[in-house]
Amino acid sequence: MSTENAENAGTAGTAGTAGTAGTAGTPGVTGTAGAAGIAEASVSGAAAPVTRFDTKIAVLLRDDLETWQRLNVTAFLVSGLGTQVPEVVGEPYADADGVAYLPMFRQPVLIFEGTKEILKAAHTRALSRALPRALFTRDLFATGNDHDNRAAVRAVPTTDLDLVGLAVHGPRNAVDKTFKGARMHP
Repeated sequence: MSTENAENAGTAGTAGTAGTAGTAGTPGVTGTAGAAGIAEASVSGAAAPVTRFDTKIAVLLRDDLETWQRLNVTAFLVSGLGTQVPEVVGEPYADADGVAYLPMFRQPVLIFEGTKEILKAAHTRALSRALPRALFTRDLFATGNDHDNRAAVRAVPTTDLDLVGLAVHGPRNAVDKTFKGARMHP
């Protein structure tokens, strides 16, 4: 799937690009407006419609993190969004045997990476746009519990935070502008 098609489907994208609905001029694709401002496009021969959300969930990670740190930071960051932005969480799952599973996000989570400077600029833009956000600072790698995590963040002024990760949720265009300069995580 190309980056443009992935962006249109709501599964991937590039920061700084608003994307298109993917319905005009795309052979075999028709679009309709869905509930809650969600555009749905069905591809000829596809089993299920492709959904394009009006909002994005996006995570920006520092490009100098080790793999385990990237995974850990991402997990912590998105857990914060789900608790404060309940509309991003879907319905519970169940398998064919009726075994219940927890609900997950109802839309994809886009993962980006960037330098320390890009992350700092994105944080400033997220604050100015008042986007719901979660942060992870380098200091949190040295703590072992929630109380100490919050104390480590509280001890540092906003402009001095050593950010290694930032998650935001908001209108697609606002998130794209917030993460301007970041690139999709490989």
